[in-house]
Amino acid sequence: MPRKLLDMYSENTLAKMLRVAKEGLENNNPPIAYPEFVPQRGENTGKYFLREKDFWTCGFFPGIIYSLLERSIKYPHVFPFLGHEKTTRPLDSSSLRRELEALCNAWIGPIHEMAFRKDTHDLGFILQPSLRKDWELRSNEASLRSLLTGARSLASRYGSGVRAIRSWDALNQKDITINSMTDDFLVIIDSMCNLDLLFYASKHLCDPSLAEIAVTHARTLMKSHLRTEHVAEKDSRSRNMRLYSNYHVVNFDPQTGVIKERRTAQGYSPDSTWARGQAWGILGYAQTYHWTKDKEFLSVACGLAEYFLWRLETAPQCVEVYRQGKSIGRYVPLWDFDAPIEDEGRPLRDSSAGVIAANGMLLLSQSMVALGDTLLAERYRTAAMKIVADILDYCQSREEATILVPEASGENAIQVKDVESGQRFDSILKNATANHNSQDHDRYSDHGLVYADYFLLEFGNHLLRMGFV
Repeated sequence: MPRKLLDMYSENTLAKMLRVAKEGLENNNPPIAYPEFVPQRGENTGKYFLREKDFWTCGFFPGIIYSLLERSIKYPHVFPFLGHEKTTRPLDSSSLRRELEALCNAWIGPIHEMAFRKDTHDLGFILQPSLRKDWELRSNEASLRSLLTGARSLASRYGSGVRAIRSWDALNQKDITINSMTDDFLVIIDSMCNLDLLFYASKHLCDPSLAEIAVTHARTLMKSHLRTEHVAEKDSRSRNMRLYSNYHVVNFDPQTGVIKERRTAQGYSPDSTWARGQAWGILGYAQTYHWTKDKEFLSVACGLAEYFLWRLETAPQCVEVYRQGKSIGRYVPLWDFDAPIEDEGRPLRDSSAGVIAANGMLLLSQSMVALGDTLLAERYRTAAMKIVADILDYCQSREEATILVPEASGENAIQVKDVESGQRFDSILKNATANHNSQDHDRYSDHGLVYADYFLLEFGNHLLRMGFV
């Protein structure tokens, strides 16, 4: 395993997230706003921007705190101050766990309310990062009930005419407005990652109808959202697989299921390969195979993963830079693989796309182990680690934080400070791009992003579950 991956378990990682969690509750408890992104330039550089609690990203920051809690409970050997061989400042384990648990309790509160929402498909993203861990780590039945309620709410958005779950109620851009609930039915590739909630609830409720909705949705998107890609076999190393890219948004006729239009809301163009959309597809279909064991879904997940890797490996040479004696950046995805590169000295990236795709590839590697395909298992595991290690080399914030234990700080509570005074950046990763679409806006380009950090920490926890750390 690349040594750079150990940065995911560093004191800096813990310290940053503790500080954001504690400071974010000031005049915001219970939370009415949640961390979303960290500007890399401008007046508020380095500080998390908090977004209203009903925005689709609200679930990721509580998920970050729960990921840290999971480490403190199940994997103390990688948790700073808790049994780590190199620590010189031991901290009572129960104190830090209590701190994390208190923060979890504070940030998760409003998330329960979201389970009743029927105006969004993002309930998997909103609920699962925190509520599922709260149930599985602390046996909180209220969290399980909210997960099951949320699954039913998500299922209520299923349209039998389309044989899919409605993603958005509207799409408003400079050149178009789509907002009819009777004439339009918008489905985005991101929706594949919300199916996990339906599968999970189906098992707990012994209700196969929820899983059937998820499977039907996944099959519909195989026909509507996937594009077959042709690349040279010697380049793809795909062992005769069919390779796929995907469309971001498809608008259907709600009654007939006929496709009216294919678009993008966050990529460069309808026919381009938006990197995070490709990553959502990899993870979503890998999860769907994990639940169903239907090899058709596995084939799609592998085809999406292979095309993602091929695009990384064949990206222009300008993606590589030389730092600290080595070349880095090859495996940090461009924000859209087909978008013009506006500045070859600093190509626009999306670190979140990379860590999301890596999570999907790690899940694929486990599936291949179960099938006895050791070659592909090793390929996807190695690729996932290579992507995340390169992202840490290229995108990890150099502004670090450290923890002052109570004895050192003179305070009863755990304190966090900058390693270098005045050098602060709240997120672990930089260079994420939520949106650079010319038909929408450029507010979300090249910054820290909450779900980039969440999927980075989840990747680290996934490696722990697999026994690689």
